[in-house]
Amino acid sequence: VQLAESGGRSVQTGASLNLSCVGSGRIYSSTIMAWFRQPPGKEREFVALIRWSRDSTLYADSVKGRFTISKDKTINTVYLQMNDLKPEDTGVYYCGLGSRYETRSASYSGWGRGTQVTVAS
Repeated sequence: VQLAESGGRSVQTGASLNLSCVGSGRIYSSTIMAWFRQPPGKEREFVALIRWSRDSTLYADSVKGRFTISKDKTINTVYLQMNDLKPEDTGVYYCGLGSRYETRSASYSGWGRGTQVTVAS
């Protein structure tokens, strides 16, 4: 399965964005879908994940209460609703496929090109 992210753009502090990640091919029920981001000059970091077969989710502490991950299985899509954006949310956002409920990027695959989110102060 290959993933394609979209929805990123430049916004002001406090704005909202909704990112989308569409998967090609079949996504198995055991799959974990996750969003990661890579701030400028830094390594890729975990943002949020969701089980494909259930609604259980996990968030990084830095986004808890502001971001919401959701999915639409009928169109193989995972979303990341981001509210109250801050300059430290700036980065390239990627989604990945995994089989374990964990936050290490090395455990995920199928990365797309990512989508750039820039939050101006």
